Amino acid sequence: MKYYEKLLKLGCFSRKDIIDLTGNKYTTGSLIREYMTRGYIKRIRRDLYATISLETKQSVVSPYRIANQLFPDAVVSHHSAFEVYGYTNQVFYTLYVSTKNRFEDFTFEGIIYHRLLPKKDMHITEKNGIEVTSIEQTVIDSIEDYEKISGIEEVLRSIIMVPSLDENKLLDILKSRNVGFLWQKCGYILSQLNDNFNLSDKFFTECLKYKTESRRSLIKSSSYIQRWDKEWGLYVPISLGSILNKGMYAYGPPFDA
Repeated sequence: MKYYEKLLKLGCFSRKDIIDLTGNKYTTGSLIREYMTRGYIKRIRRDLYATISLETKQSVVSPYRIANQLFPDAVVSHHSAFEVYGYTNQVFYTLYVSTKNRFEDFTFEGIIYHRLLPKKDMHITEKNGIEVTSIEQTVIDSIEDYEKISGIEEVLRSIIMVPSLDENKLLDILKSRNVGFLWQKCGYILSQLNDNFNLSDKFFTECLKYKTESRRSLIKSSSYIQRWDKEWGLYVPISLGSILNKGMYAYGPPFDA
């Protein structure tokens, strides 16, 4: 257990970290094998390990920190970012990681790590020592990619838990993305939830400037009765509350009832 206490401080580490720790690259392989056999460490994936608590037999590092350690540019995003901020009603067992580096989904201690392509000029911040997309970036990314992640219902439930949004940051992100349909989707959804955020008329006017002329649906689903919203140029559900609540009020009353 010569190096165990130091590995506890690292929590998550690579082969190079062990070489730096021991100062001897020739014994690194045997040390890793010995510590894995003794249950001191576990292999997460190729060249990435976690220190294990001798009491719980689980890794001492959170899944979000593991996600950050996958690659230098790896950032916790989408529904997983909402989890970091505490704006979710339920824990998912898929952890979304935005990185330019490709990797196949893998599972470690019951969590599936799933890669998504990072957005252009992505806004990143730090929360509790975790590299995570800003709350504004998280909201926009989740609206754009709801089909790839937790679904529109969970996205809406997370958004309504957010206490505030900076409209200038929202506009910066939307301008960087420069996708008309995304302007429409974000503008419409946030206009329906604006009692939560108090975004200005200027914000929504800016969103409307970039809407497309093609007729598209906010949600690709036949589960909801839809209507044409002339202002936003979208087919939208009769009520966003019908999506959020889906026959039950487990998360509170409909916000647009």
